[in-house]
Amino acid sequence: MQVTEQFDTGRAWVGTALAALTVFVVGSLALTEQVYWGFIWQYFWGPVYADAHNAICAAHGSGGTELLYQQSACRVAASEGAIVAEPGYTLVSEVGYMVLLLFSLVGVLQLIEYLDFEADRRTFYALIPFMLFGGVLRVVEDANDAVPEGVSQAIAYPWNSLIISPVIYFTVFVVTLAALLGTLKIYRAGYTETHARPFAAVGVAAFLGTFAYLTVLGATKDYVGLYPQVLVSTVLIATLLAVGIWKGVDRVAPSINEGTGAIGLVVLWGHAIDGVANVIAADWLGVLGVNLTYTPKHPANEFIIGATEAIVPASVLATLGSSWPFLLVKLVVAVAVIWIFDAEIFEESPRYALLLLTAIVAVGLGPGTRDMIRATFGI
Repeated sequence: MQVTEQFDTGRAWVGTALAALTVFVVGSLALTEQVYWGFIWQYFWGPVYADAHNAICAAHGSGGTELLYQQSACRVAASEGAIVAEPGYTLVSEVGYMVLLLFSLVGVLQLIEYLDFEADRRTFYALIPFMLFGGVLRVVEDANDAVPEGVSQAIAYPWNSLIISPVIYFTVFVVTLAALLGTLKIYRAGYTETHARPFAAVGVAAFLGTFAYLTVLGATKDYVGLYPQVLVSTVLIATLLAVGIWKGVDRVAPSINEGTGAIGLVVLWGHAIDGVANVIAADWLGVLGVNLTYTPKHPANEFIIGATEAIVPASVLATLGSSWPFLLVKLVVAVAVIWIFDAEIFEESPRYALLLLTAIVAVGLGPGTRDMIRATFGI
């Protein structure tokens, strides 16, 4: 009965995915301007296309699609009625990716059940290096974009689109799945006592290899810097915050940590990395001796900074900057997540609980690692 239900659920998921794909394909063919150019291209593929060419925007009009490299040209194109797509995220794209993420999680859960392996807490910890790998791999594309004019990029279009957000999430998923299938095969053949350790080792190797590549660029290329103080400061502050809050919660209200245990510390740490990296990149790089400025690309972060600048007194902004509330929000949300995932959830559906927590950590630690490493190499 259980096998039949699992098969039916998996078949329903595949059917839903094919139905959605059919709707978008047919819509794009029947209403090309409205469905493809006005929705799919403007909010999803257009930003990736522009980012892959290191353009300020891509504009689609009656004359075709054009890459523009000045903000003024983008504004002119928009005023003339062209559909303009800029690198980064919009409210529409973030909602779309959120829906896609939730749907994908259901599919991944079906895949885990199909593979019939124990996705326990050890598997969760083994996935952390892959999250770090994803963040560092994204910086490889940042370094690719930083190549001076006249110098060939190491990864040219269309291949560089595979390591641009959000396509990079799919790329990292494929790498992770390949590593999982390979290590499961080794484990089931009796060569290892658990699949988790070799699985984690693959992730560590991918992360360290990619980081080493960036380090070589930082040491040999003029367009890539090397500021280890950014990396050390971010990791140190985030770790102190995560450990301090986790231990404080455990002392004041131990029931909050009861369900997640040490996983809760990872949730806090992953989102602390994201929050601290954003604060340092936006307001504190000068203090660390880095003469660079970064601006947020996510609407939520932009909204928080904008609200802070409108509400907080100028004297406070002059001292603390305007991005620190983003860190506070990150930490509060992380604690809320730990509180929601109580012991009962793990008892009823441990696989799904771990899968959700993996996704929650990934959406914090992946982008946070990218921001931290990007500033570390001054890209």
